Amino acid sequence: MTMQQVTIYTTPTCPYCVAAKQLLNSKSVAYDEISMYDISAEDREALSAKTNGYRTVPQIFIGDNFIGGFDQLNKLNADGKLDELLA
Repeated sequence: MTMQQVTIYTTPTCPYCVAAKQLLNSKSVAYDEISMYDISAEDREALSAKTNGYRTVPQIFIGDNFIGGFDQLNKLNADGKLDELLA
């Protein structure tokens, strides 16, 4: 079974980033983690455009779809919708 690509933009000290990664790890979901400190101003602008100006971390993408941060990820999981998004 092929899983959707998951990308998570984080900062090192963010507790919600840690929680999101723990949730993904608990589901054995591989993800690419990109530190906000490692991307250029241009990349940040492009990311902001893709997320409609979302300003907090984590910023989580499943495939090309921006799903939001930890609260949204956790709600998708609680509602039983995360697995189908990942499939």
